[in-house]
Amino acid sequence: MAPTARGLKSLVWQKLKSAVFDDCRKEDEWKVILLDDYTTKLLSLCCKMTDLLAEGITVVENVYKNREPVPHMKAIYFITPTKKSVDGLIDDFISKSSSRYKAAYVYFTDTCPDNLFNKIKSSCARSIRRCKEISISFFPYESQVFTLNVPDAFYCCYSPTLENSKDKDAVMEAMAEQIVTLCATLEENPGVRCKSTPSDNASRLAQLVEKKLENYYKTDEQSQIKAKTHSQLIIIDRGFDPVSTVLHELTFQAMAYDLLPIENETYKYKADGKDKEAILEEDDELWVKIRHKHIADVIEEISQLLKEVSSKKKAAEGKLTLSGLAHLMKKMPQYRKEITRQVVHLNIAEDCMSKFKANIERLCKTEQDLALGTDAEGQKVKDTMRVLLPVLLNKSHDSYDKIRAILLYIFSTNGTTEENLDKLIQNVQIESDSDMIRNWEYLHVPITNSSAVQQQKQPRRDRSSEETFQLSRWTPLIKDVMEDAIENKLDSKEWPYCSQCPPTWNGSGIVSARQKPKGSYQDERRSNARLIIFVIGGITYSEMRSAYEVSQTYKSCEVIVGSTHILTPRRLLDEVKSLNKPKDTVCIKDE
Repeated sequence: MAPTARGLKSLVWQKLKSAVFDDCRKEDEWKVILLDDYTTKLLSLCCKMTDLLAEGITVVENVYKNREPVPHMKAIYFITPTKKSVDGLIDDFISKSSSRYKAAYVYFTDTCPDNLFNKIKSSCARSIRRCKEISISFFPYESQVFTLNVPDAFYCCYSPTLENSKDKDAVMEAMAEQIVTLCATLEENPGVRCKSTPSDNASRLAQLVEKKLENYYKTDEQSQIKAKTHSQLIIIDRGFDPVSTVLHELTFQAMAYDLLPIENETYKYKADGKDKEAILEEDDELWVKIRHKHIADVIEEISQLLKEVSSKKKAAEGKLTLSGLAHLMKKMPQYRKEITRQVVHLNIAEDCMSKFKANIERLCKTEQDLALGTDAEGQKVKDTMRVLLPVLLNKSHDSYDKIRAILLYIFSTNGTTEENLDKLIQNVQIESDSDMIRNWEYLHVPITNSSAVQQQKQPRRDRSSEETFQLSRWTPLIKDVMEDAIENKLDSKEWPYCSQCPPTWNGSGIVSARQKPKGSYQDERRSNARLIIFVIGGITYSEMRSAYEVSQTYKSCEVIVGSTHILTPRRLLDEVKSLNKPKDTVCIKDE
């Protein structure tokens, strides 16, 4: 099934339009909208200011900040049900004479606790025209990717300091609630299943989600979905595939976020002697087209596009340079936007390639050989230590790259001896960062042979007939899971359902008349299935790419992936290092 223009983002915006803006619409009446930090980010992911203007919103304000009163205007409060946000609402209507706005239309992202609801009721009920819970407490990061924006979930779920603690219970409950709001937005009541080993995090979360789904569809009067829809939700632990988290990826998006200092989707670069910024977003059609392609193909494609533009006006001859393109843009204003985007992506690609040529190229062959256990010719790697040593002896590689290589060596042997690990750490002089390696055991990934943690190697799908670049032979395990799930090949003992009666699933989305849940698809709104995969503790860009590739291959099934947050290898290693530290000393980086 070809995803809609902006997939999840479009669905979230449509839901917000009907649940919030249409709900309080009055012709020719402008309103103010009040947001907190969470809903500001949520709205910025799925709409622009022009979209809000079209809905009658003239001013966007932060509910936490002090604001000038606008007593003749009504205000929409789209906020999370937290004490801080509710206090901001109450402060605006503390007394009738000093109310900041004419009236309030309040919409919570999720269920409002009774104590906060009662506080609103006793403080400013007379000023409130609407008070609703709209069940959107996830971020549509991309058209087929969502996050829960809970980066501390990695620490809470895997740190031994919080095992069996109230903090961990609370995070699990919150994640389950958020996943249910995703299902509700997709209008799905999926069969929930999980990987049964090695940790119980996945099965615990799966059971919570199943229970909350049941309660949601029982109590949601508007929903026509009562029984299971023909979709699946699979929950996986981060330790399921450690290899994909540390490999150097050479597809454009994954490579850029790994090697370049891109923050908040913003890439900074120099052009025409000036500092510039570009946001990497799905509104940029070129970015969407090339983000999952190999870096070699990207450079060739952008160079070709730029040549086409220049040849149209015969404005340039011979080899194009970035400074020449800046000059071109001044002469050809009608092509400015198109060329600007092409120049941005060429800058990113050239930045990536300069780092690749300097250091990463040599690393990639070693990493691929260790990850797969075979070389580019398909010959079995007999001595993994011999493969690893040149990386460790190379002084141009930084400690993060060496740690990534050591981890791949350990993953390939399913753990090493304590003596060997000590030698590796001492010889590479990474004693202060050794927990980046040792703490993987908290994710149930074997690091030493003496460990109580044991993990079975996953059987892999045969991809020998697929064309790949020599330095990009590894395929994330999650892609195997997606394809096996769609083809109904997942072992039900390894991947048990939590639901009492899981729906018939064959990946084509076709359910027999006898099995078809009544009222679920009464209008036959689509004949396709959905596969939703959630990873506890972060998802990589290569795993995100897999969702798009599998959706493209199996047209009848849309794959949506999500996690607590998005990972880069460096960020993950920092998070792994912190797992055995006390919670109050750990700095959790927000998304």
